[in-house]
Amino acid sequence: MTNSNNTPTLSRAECAAMRGVAILGIVLHNYCHWLRMAVKENEYTFTQGNADGIWHAMMNPSWNLPVHLVSFFGHYGVPVFLFLSAYGLTMKYEKGGAEDRVWPFIKTHFVKLFMMMIFGYAAFLMVDRMVDGPHHYHLMDIVSQLGMFNNLMPDPDHIIWPGPYWFFGLMMQLYIVYRLLLYKRHWGFTIALMAVCFLMQCFCDPMGDTLNRVRYNFIGGMLPFGLGLLYARFEDRLSFSKSWGYWVALFGSLLLIVGWSMEYQAWFWVPAMVCVFAVSLVKVTPKSINGVLAWVGGISSAMFVCHPITRKIFIPISRHGDIYTGLLMYIVATIVLAILFHRISSKK
Repeated sequence: MTNSNNTPTLSRAECAAMRGVAILGIVLHNYCHWLRMAVKENEYTFTQGNADGIWHAMMNPSWNLPVHLVSFFGHYGVPVFLFLSAYGLTMKYEKGGAEDRVWPFIKTHFVKLFMMMIFGYAAFLMVDRMVDGPHHYHLMDIVSQLGMFNNLMPDPDHIIWPGPYWFFGLMMQLYIVYRLLLYKRHWGFTIALMAVCFLMQCFCDPMGDTLNRVRYNFIGGMLPFGLGLLYARFEDRLSFSKSWGYWVALFGSLLLIVGWSMEYQAWFWVPAMVCVFAVSLVKVTPKSINGVLAWVGGISSAMFVCHPITRKIFIPISRHGDIYTGLLMYIVATIVLAILFHRISSKK
């Protein structure tokens, strides 16, 4: 691999394949972790019992092991999206020559996120009222979601509904951080901000409210976002010229993802290894498989906004014992609905 002619080492197809892997993890996670029998994840806080639970599940495999794995690890699709977002911003605005002043930049990306969110959110609100167990909304819950600042509200666990939509507020914050603090600045600014955000987390109580609030916001996502920016700037130095390098990185990062997930302080580094794993995976995967993943990545935005709708409808089937029947129905319905959403949003 070389970048001497300004050719990115991550192709568009590989980036799309990474989005495909990421969205599959997120969609499966957001279904499976609602099942009572599933091992729960350590996403915003760290519970040692959850780490012990996934280790026990892996050491004593059962028919439900896939459910445990995606429940515990699937949310790490989010760091992959953050990595790709920073990579794309850098390639477009720093290497690609696109320019935008601060306010137009923020406005453009707010509108982009809002238009991505609103159709799915409106549909979810209607389905949520029609299906058993509707969420009890307060006025500010809806206002803050529409404004994409609900991550900043107290008790985000119970304010943000559907839960996956916390990502919109996170991305809006990172767009602002990128444009105000990192855009065309020396790489040292990125390293410094990553270090500050990392230190703000590692001194927190692993199960405390402070850590929970911090990780709902840009502080918790700065590590993979910063890595995406740095990779875009220095990818010629960070890429391997031989495929065996990616194989080593793939298996090495996989071992570290599992191992570091078992201990609190090491857990903070897992998103970095997830990004290494995702890049390595698309580099060693055959083009035919990458093509399928890239197709999924092409509708990833639509899958993200609509999967809470299909989850609400189908999860009772799995909760009543038919775990994989409900899961398969959910996957099929999510993909079909995402195709429809994607076609509607693509029409000018």
